[in-house]
Amino acid sequence: MTTAGTPLLATRLEGDTDLLALRRAGREISRALGLDVHTQVRVATALSEVGRAAVALGPVEVTIGLDRGARPLLRADLESSAGLPTTGSAADGGVPAARRLVDEVVLGADGRHVTLVVELGASAPLDAATTDALRRTITVGYGANALDELRVQNAELLRTHDELVTQREELRRLNTELEETNRGVLAMYHQLSAELEETNTGVVALYAELDERGRELAAANEAKSRFLRNVSHELRSPVNSIIGLTSLLQASTMSGDQAEQVEFVRDSAATLLTLVDELLDLARAEAGHQDVAPAPIDVPALLDELRGTTLPLVRDGVELVVACEPGLALVSDRRLVARVLRNLLTNAVKFTERGSVRLDARVEGDAVRFVVEDTGLGIGPEHLDSVFEEFVQVPNRLQPSVRGTGLGLPYARRTSVALGGTLTASSVPDVGSTFTVVLPVEAAAVAGTATAAPTVTRSPATAGADAETGLGHVLVVDDDRSYGAYVAGLLREDADRVSVAHDGRHALALLRDARADAAVVDVRLPELDGVGLLARLRAEHPHLTVALMSSGPAPEQTGVERPAPFLPKSTLDRDALTRALRDGGAA
Repeated sequence: MTTAGTPLLATRLEGDTDLLALRRAGREISRALGLDVHTQVRVATALSEVGRAAVALGPVEVTIGLDRGARPLLRADLESSAGLPTTGSAADGGVPAARRLVDEVVLGADGRHVTLVVELGASAPLDAATTDALRRTITVGYGANALDELRVQNAELLRTHDELVTQREELRRLNTELEETNRGVLAMYHQLSAELEETNTGVVALYAELDERGRELAAANEAKSRFLRNVSHELRSPVNSIIGLTSLLQASTMSGDQAEQVEFVRDSAATLLTLVDELLDLARAEAGHQDVAPAPIDVPALLDELRGTTLPLVRDGVELVVACEPGLALVSDRRLVARVLRNLLTNAVKFTERGSVRLDARVEGDAVRFVVEDTGLGIGPEHLDSVFEEFVQVPNRLQPSVRGTGLGLPYARRTSVALGGTLTASSVPDVGSTFTVVLPVEAAAVAGTATAAPTVTRSPATAGADAETGLGHVLVVDDDRSYGAYVAGLLREDADRVSVAHDGRHALALLRDARADAAVVDVRLPELDGVGLLARLRAEHPHLTVALMSSGPAPEQTGVERPAPFLPKSTLDRDALTRALRDGGAA
């Protein structure tokens, strides 16, 4: 039989009395080695169960000892007279029960030898004096009577029973609390589910309402843009008529007061025309109908041109600086880029009393960055975002002395976006403002393209000869009678005869009655518009020289055999008109 490293007890089991003594000895050894009460009972019960199974087969040799290895162990070796059953239910006792009570059960190859192993704590008293005293105590008390051991076992059973009752009550309490918690969780789940369903219903309804409001806003915005376009076109014609007629008045003989009053009328009409043009441009930009005609732009030449047009607006004591990298170029719409930068420069010089206004242009990656920086009044942070809204003008002490409509910056931002770029602003009150336009170098990012109207050119060599050549009979076609009279007035000295028609059918009737040499046709005519009339004139009067004019943009002359020259009403004067009719050629 295997013996432990330090034997504490060696005995022989032959009957029930020996089993009771072994049980008591196991409990006493466990207590002396510092094991807790529950472990003491488990060790004693494991010895008793294996011993009972072995005694049934014959005498049993038992040795209990200590193993002082890396892990201190309490070992109990039992050697029976015959092989022990090692399988079965723990309720049957024996080796299966011992496996549930101790840390390890080692069986011999023949089934007769069983070793029970229990791990001891690191603080277990294993010195020689303690083990010698323990060995003497166990030896002396080993022969105690069975009645004492039964009394101890009963006490253990009662203590275990009390613990089980306490645990059962605690378990019952925990189950009750768990059931209440489960009911609360279930009620909360149902409540949250109902609230979530109600919230989802509200969100769905809100999204539907937002979609409806979005459609209404889009329709209202389109109606506003359409209204602005229509009203702007309708306003342009009478304003152009006022400007034209005042030009004719200025060419006539007037007193000094009359000339001054006519000049006031002309300036006011020009201001109104500027407002109308900005409204129309803004409406086009908002509706996404802005025509973009990309072409290579010589940026240094463009900036030099802007400097020349802005310099007369600069106050005394303010320096206008334009800086650009040599040879800088980009592909975009020169007209729109110039308008954006002109708006920014004009705003900067309006509100700068001292210091400088600076325009820089430089390449950054695949974009060109234009920066307009001034040392003017600046804009407060509460107003910085609103300057890009229509008709918003930031209150300041210079506001009463400068002209403005509040449309320049909104137009500039929308135009920058149409060109594939961005416009941002930063400002510090009483320090200055910085507006930055970033545009792509290539035209691929530009929003769209438009067909350019044909241009009218005239060489210096033919200018003298043309001045001596009369225009013959010229027909003016415009439903705006006042502007038609203005155009007729421009032609009096160059044409042998001028007739005025007020729509397309009237013009065709006049041509059937009397042959004409040239015609000036308004694009926006009732019923038969200007382009439609042009096609009729090309077919029915091929000898006729035709020029188109309008307050709006140049029209597309699709399907016309040869496009006619186009003249904007806002800049129409005698020289431009006569050049167009002389250089336009016969149809």
